Amino acid sequence: MRFFKFLSVLILAITLNGCGAYNFTGTGKINAKTFQVNYFQNNASLVEPGIERTFTIKLQEIIQNQTNLNLTNTNGDLVYEGEIVEYRITPMQATAQQTAAQSRLSITVNVRFTNKNKEADNFEKRFSFYHDYDGNTQLVGSKLTAALDEIFERITQDIFNESLAKW
Repeated sequence: MRFFKFLSVLILAITLNGCGAYNFTGTGKINAKTFQVNYFQNNASLVEPGIERTFTIKLQEIIQNQTNLNLTNTNGDLVYEGEIVEYRITPMQATAQQTAAQSRLSITVNVRFTNKNKEADNFEKRFSFYHDYDGNTQLVGSKLTAALDEIFERITQDIFNESLAKW
């Protein structure tokens, strides 16, 4: 009986020790205390007003929500910067009347990530995602907001994974 108690405690200790450097976001131990997200300019040829501010805030929020890092405006240990380089609406399927049955909104963001404590993690990379919608629908108001939320959620998660989760 004593042996089983000892074995149970040992297994529990090994299990908890193995989880010490892992959390539910998959980031492991981050060698940083602060991060900054510089304003992402909208350099796309087709400009949708306000998306640069929305994207910058969404990126700040995902990092704040999935880490214990503190947001700062200057001298962050981790720095995210870049620009929106593409905002494009493309017809995807045509009808017999030669109109778009389905359209796609695609957004591409170029990101430069700098880790002041571990330069090997630095990168510059493009991240893209899209939203398909009925070609007879105008992407305005709440429909545009929903499309941008879907696209930015995916892009910011991809940026997070690339920079901190290493997935």
